[in-house]
Parts: sequence; structure tokens; C-alpha cells
Amino acid sequence: MAKTYHFIVIGGGIVGLATIREILRRRKGASALLIEKEAGLGQHQTGHNSGVIHAGIYYKPGSLKAELCKRGAALTKEFCLEKDIAFQTPGKLVVATNSLEVERLEKLHGNAAENHIEVQALDAAGLKRLEPNITGLGALRVPSSGIVDYGRICAAMAEEVRENGGVISLNQRVDAIHEHAGHVAVTAGAETVSAGHLIACAGLQSDRLAKLAGMKIDHRIIPFRGEYYDIAPARSSLVEHMIYPVPDPDLPFLGIHLTPTIDGGLTVGPNAVLGLSREGYARLPGNMRDIADYLGFPGFWHVARKNWRSGLSEFRNSLSKRRYLDECRKYCPSLTLDDLRPREAGIRAQAVLNDGTLLHDFLFLQTERMLHVCNAPSPAATSAMPIAEMIVDRLSA
Repeated sequence: MAKTYHFIVIGGGIVGLATIREILRRRKGASALLIEKEAGLGQHQTGHNSGVIHAGIYYKPGSLKAELCKRGAALTKEFCLEKDIAFQTPGKLVVATNSLEVERLEKLHGNAAENHIEVQALDAAGLKRLEPNITGLGALRVPSSGIVDYGRICAAMAEEVRENGGVISLNQRVDAIHEHAGHVAVTAGAETVSAGHLIACAGLQSDRLAKLAGMKIDHRIIPFRGEYYDIAPARSSLVEHMIYPVPDPDLPFLGIHLTPTIDGGLTVGPNAVLGLSREGYARLPGNMRDIADYLGFPGFWHVARKNWRSGLSEFRNSLSKRRYLDECRKYCPSLTLDDLRPREAGIRAQAVLNDGTLLHDFLFLQTERMLHVCNAPSPAATSAMPIAEMIVDRLSA
């Protein structure tokens, strides 16, 4: 007979962990199981990002993303203090290097004001005084932006889940999901378990899990590979703040940025190039199933037609370390090729609709007993705890 739980969560990234943690915090005495196909937790998007605690200046005032990010930043820092996890708040500088970016910077300043986020506008001289190795026409300083190791946060969440009676099952790939009148049955390998409610937080595999569960979807996850470099240790003190370019508002990526790490290093990245695999972090080989999946999806071709110029530029930056360096040198001209050391890439799950719309916001699919988180956009790591609150609220509605 299948073992039965009140709740099953699929996905051991930070959103899945935050969700099962929130369930156990609210539903005292509830039984809950988290299923993860990898041998460890936070192995994909959670473990392959810049480690930034975002403040939320990029997001439309009053939007869900803005609210979740601001609350998430506060909750993340509180959690770190509670669990004795190291974090720092060096602050962020968003640097404009041309006249168009200066205009966009002014809009970001307005966003920050409406979102009640403290910022400081700097002219070129003020930027140079604050960061002598950075050049730009102006910048916004966001003092509350922080850095952390999200892997450590995941480990602390997992420990709390187990202490509160939750079960975490690793190395379990889900093969089947069937919703019945009174429960949902999940088969992983030779074992079938059931629960009153299922929550899928599957990130790069979220669309496939939804289809496996019989959900009708009109989107696909398209992987974008983000390539990083470590800055040579001798130059790790090059900057004190995080240094970001001004993002293109039409694209869901923030651009190549310099980021101090919590262990004293300095990284640069990521770019955003079409991935050849959802979960393969080496440049080659690709995964033919993943490639065929997006090549056969109409939305991919709509995106390709609209964004081929930026896509081609990113592809060239991927192939040429010097071109990648040139992007960095727009705001940090003293960087050299020798400063860039290899670092493992990351892969972002970008949800795209059939008509080619790049989803910038959340996408949930829900039935009576299932909730699938089909898109949890950046900054999902920063916002994981309030996202979990929202998920549990939906289960209670």
C-alpha cells in the first residue's frame, strides 16, 4: 500500500524547500514529503546564480515581483541571522555608460522611489570617488543589496524541515503523477506515494512535470545558459560594491555584472545564450531531447525572430572571451583577459508562451489537489520565502 502524506512537494531547489518549510510552519502535525531527483539539494538554478540578495529596484511599482522581492530580501536576511548564515550588504551600483542608459537609469530611480527602496544617484565624479576602478556617466547606489551563499540557506531550510517532521527523499525521479478524487499519486522509480495535495516547484523541468500530471500548458521552458568567470584572486578587491549595467527593459536578463562573493572572491557574469541542454553545464555536448523540445515549439521561433540580433551578440560573446571582456570593460576598463578565470555556468529556466511572449512574471497552474509553479522568475532565490507564503495561501483558498 502506498505511503500517504498530507503534502508532497516536488523539487529541492530553494522555492521547493521554502514551500515545504512554510507548510510545516503553518500546518502543525501535517506530514510532508519533498521529492528531489538529484543527489543533493539546490543543484540547479539555486546553486548556479550570483548569490545576490536583490532589493527590487527593477520591478514595476506595486507589482507582485516588487512586493515579493522587497519582503523576500528582509526575510532572507532575518533567516540568515536566525541560522547564523554569513551574509553581507556591500550594496549595488547600477552604472550607465551611454546616454540611453542614463535615461533608463532615471526610470529605475523612479521605480526605486515608488517601491520605497533607498537609493543614491551619483554623477560620474561621485561614482569614481566611490569605486575608483569603475567608469560611467552616472550610477544608482542601492545600499541594501546583499550577497549570500544560497546553498547554505537551502541546507538550513532542509535541517529545519527534518526537525519539524518533514521527509526529504533524494535521487528520486518522478515518473508518473495521477490526480484522483481524494488524493494525488506520485510514482518515482519502484515506489508510489500519495498525498492530499501536490505542489510542484520543478524549475527547469516544470513544464514537463505539469504535462506529466495531465495539465494543459501553452508554454515551454527554454534554457538560457549564463556563463560566469572568476576574477583572479589577486584582483578580488577590485570593487567593493556589486557593479551592474543598466538592463534592457525588453529583456528578462540583468546583464554581465561584477559580484563580490561571500567567501571573499569576485565573479563576473552571466551572459545569456541559448542553452543546448536544460541541465548540462558544460558548453558541449547538448541534449537532443531538450533541443528538439524548443525547436518544435512555435513560441521559440517567435522569440528568435524578434531577438535574433541580441541573441547573435550573446552567442559571439560566448564564443569569444575577448568580446565577453569588452562587455565588462564598458564599466571596468582595467580588466584584462588574464583576470578572467573559468567558472561553472548556470542555466536559467525562461518560460515562453506559444505566441513568443517571454514571461516576466509568475505562472501557476492549479487544480483541486495540485499546484504547479510553472514560472518563478528572477529574483526567485531572494523571494523564495514570500513565494512559499503565496503558494500555501493558494492551497488554503
